[in-house]
Amino acid sequence: MASSTSLPAPQSQSKKPLGKMADWFRQALLKKPKKMPVNPESHSSDDSQSASQDSHRLSNPNSVMSSNPSLAHMDTSSSRGRWSKDYDVCVCHSEEDLTAAQELVAYLESSTASLRCFLQLRDATPGGAIVSELCQALSSSHCRVLLITPGFLHDPWCKYQMLQALTEAPGAEGCTIPLLTGLTRDAYPPELRFMYYVDGRGPDRGFHQVKEAVIRYLQTLS
Repeated sequence: MASSTSLPAPQSQSKKPLGKMADWFRQALLKKPKKMPVNPESHSSDDSQSASQDSHRLSNPNSVMSSNPSLAHMDTSSSRGRWSKDYDVCVCHSEEDLTAAQELVAYLESSTASLRCFLQLRDATPGGAIVSELCQALSSSHCRVLLITPGFLHDPWCKYQMLQALTEAPGAEGCTIPLLTGLTRDAYPPELRFMYYVDGRGPDRGFHQVKEAVIRYLQTLS
């Protein structure tokens, strides 16, 4: 008869695979999950996309003018239209009317149309000849606002600018805008009797009417 003492041997052999499985589970639990690598290009692409959108808004005049429906349809090409010249309006004034001219320019530039204004003492080239600067300012602007006051009538440079403006654009209706302030109609310069002027005796000193006249002329350029 065979002896039964040989039966316990398989039990000792079965402990090894169980021990190995326990060690494997223990190591699996102790292992830290691997971090997924972060692709820097994904962040840079997002940043570059937003930056490109911002630059597009700044470089595209359509985005600037969208806030002003009256100018939104204008031609924005660099060769013609509003953007063919450096300034929308040149303000001609006497030296004693500098404060009034600055207030008018501030009003026009802060409007929704964001009109580009030339103010002589602010925008003229330092060291430039007065005659050359005055002529350059007129030729680089679509419109000319003549701030006609008692000081304007007594300033020879103002009269020169007025005559130069009429000479450069004799047939351009609406580009020369007289703003009469502190004078009666009898003192209105005879050279300008063929065109209407803006009366500066109103509550806003005629600034709103000047702005509308400039925008109306700019719309004809499209």
